[in-house]
Amino acid sequence: MNKVIGTGVNRKDGRAKVTGTAIYAAEHQIPGLVHGYLITASIANGEIKSIDISAAEKAPGVIDVFTHKNPPKIFKPANDFMTSKIYEARLPLSDNKVHYGGQIIGLVVADTFEQARDAAHLVKVEYTTQKPLVEAQKANYKEAPPLFGEELKFEKGNTAGLNNATAKIEATYKTATELHAPMEPHAIIAHWQDSNSLTIYEPSQWVMGTQRTYAELFGLPSERVRIVTPFLGGAFGSKAFPWPHGVLAAAAARQIKRPLRVVLSRRQMTANAGHRSQTEQIVRLGAAADGKLTVIDHEVKSSTSPVDVFPEPCTNITPVMYAAPNLRLNQELAIMNVGTPTFMRAPGENPGMWALESAMDELAWQLKLDPVELRLKNEAKEHQRKGLPFSAKHFADCLRVGAEQFGWKDRPKQVRSLTRDGKLVGWGMAAATFPGMRGKATVKARLLPDGTAHILTAGNDMGTGAYTVVAATAAEVLGLPVEQVKVELGDSLLPDGGLAGGSQMTASLVPAVMSACKEVLKTAKAETAQEALNNLRQSGRAAFEATASSAPGDEAKKWAFQSWGAHFCEVSIDEEIGRLKVTRWVSVMDIGKVINAKTAASQVRGGVIMGIGQALMEECHFDPNIGYPVVYDLATYHYPAHADIPRIQVAFVGEPDIKFNPGGARGVGEIGITGVSAAIANAVYHATGKRIRELPITPDKLL
Repeated sequence: MNKVIGTGVNRKDGRAKVTGTAIYAAEHQIPGLVHGYLITASIANGEIKSIDISAAEKAPGVIDVFTHKNPPKIFKPANDFMTSKIYEARLPLSDNKVHYGGQIIGLVVADTFEQARDAAHLVKVEYTTQKPLVEAQKANYKEAPPLFGEELKFEKGNTAGLNNATAKIEATYKTATELHAPMEPHAIIAHWQDSNSLTIYEPSQWVMGTQRTYAELFGLPSERVRIVTPFLGGAFGSKAFPWPHGVLAAAAARQIKRPLRVVLSRRQMTANAGHRSQTEQIVRLGAAADGKLTVIDHEVKSSTSPVDVFPEPCTNITPVMYAAPNLRLNQELAIMNVGTPTFMRAPGENPGMWALESAMDELAWQLKLDPVELRLKNEAKEHQRKGLPFSAKHFADCLRVGAEQFGWKDRPKQVRSLTRDGKLVGWGMAAATFPGMRGKATVKARLLPDGTAHILTAGNDMGTGAYTVVAATAAEVLGLPVEQVKVELGDSLLPDGGLAGGSQMTASLVPAVMSACKEVLKTAKAETAQEALNNLRQSGRAAFEATASSAPGDEAKKWAFQSWGAHFCEVSIDEEIGRLKVTRWVSVMDIGKVINAKTAASQVRGGVIMGIGQALMEECHFDPNIGYPVVYDLATYHYPAHADIPRIQVAFVGEPDIKFNPGGARGVGEIGITGVSAAIANAVYHATGKRIRELPITPDKLL
């Protein structure tokens, strides 16, 4: 049998992407295609007093102009996540109210994109305005509601014992609003074959969920809606459900009886494609003289929009990381005049780990303990909220292997004690974690007489490597070279492959692929693909095929599933100009079975790079007067370039997590970003003696 799983397989989709043959949502060519351009609010709080579309309607090429006065018909969906889900509970153009800057208030449809854009600028709007609330420090916070049925507050023991602790840390840690900025902008082509049959070309992380949602929005059986999304140019949580622009485009296309394309501009994406809410977190830690934690108290404030509720669930990671007899979690939420925040790579876990891992470093310095030793001393043996043991945990190995590979034992024990070329040098570390999640997935496998195997599922690949993982799994089970496995993803005509979110696509698909391939061999009455192919050719049949599903059972009642990691980094700082550069990086991860070492390491590197952006440069401010994002494109929203990133060394430890799923694999898409910003801030403290508790760490904070 070929050994494919665990090796470094080249991307199956790589050639298509670099040669331009991978077709993305807005690139599909459909006869009679027309173009839409959004009209967006220039205020953040108030009402539309009047809207004059007469000049736009007379402009060249204009087909129709939609506003709240003539909205196309849209039904309210259940919006309960499992049946259907839209990012904003308020349907587009449902009234004259404006809740945030950049809110969609109209759509112009024309023969060409340029005609639609020019006509949109001719629409005259008068508003009745109220001062928007866009500054978190002025907001009124209330208790955050549960997220997906899980309470964000929790308490065991009595945290008042903090006063009696030998060592105490109480500090406030802040993160900035971060914007979604995937390479592929949000876009949709809506094509109605008739009034009861709709095809949607849209980047979607959840093909079947999106199918059900559009079906509910337009009163159709889901079988009458087809979602086509074989490739996504990045998503990170922002392309899981339909946004208002997609809902509106599909409704408008039905009314004008023409296929319609709407592509968001980068400026529109800053307001209409989600973001990570800013957070303010208070962490209180108490410990005995030997470093054993006695108290962990974690309070969080984040904000949401007036049109939907999304609390950034920062407290979710706290019960899994470090054990303490006294533990309290609390989360509050404020409504502000901003667009709806949403999932963004490790939602909650990422900012939560920034605060917790910064506080752990502060405690280690206070106790004069090695930060690695402090973590080893306090690692949790069970999930303290669920009261369940972890299925397969190698967090200690991540710490020890990372420390060894980085050379952590040589770390000077004093701040400001390392210099190089006239610059201060610092070393920092932090833990990483992300829950192990999986869902139900169904896969069809086909073996053809030409010696190839085809694997088909509606599950998809947003750039994380699902094409390659599916091919490698099938190749190993069937005993075929990976080059002879063809994979088709991202079409609702195919079996339901689940959601590409929560780092669960690999964990969901791999067991289903394994089962389907085994069923094909069983159907062929063969042990190997070669034997099956001989039987197939002799039979005269077109193919042997089988469909199989895999889904979680009751294992989550017995075990808590979590992935673990550790980051070690070096920074250099030129104090005269406040310039900080990350110069060295080591990450070690425990993600269960590594299906493809190449794409898995790539995912960790991608997470680290995104974390470096969060730590050093990413922030969105809102104009306090008009409420619109001050940053409005890829030039004004700063994120890392090649020159900002060192070589990132990635290693994996651990064992297959067979208690989690038959493939033993947990996801790797999100864990890489968790703990990154804390590792950098901890290195900054080692270099300078200055503790920075607010992200991003810009030059003004270092001068």
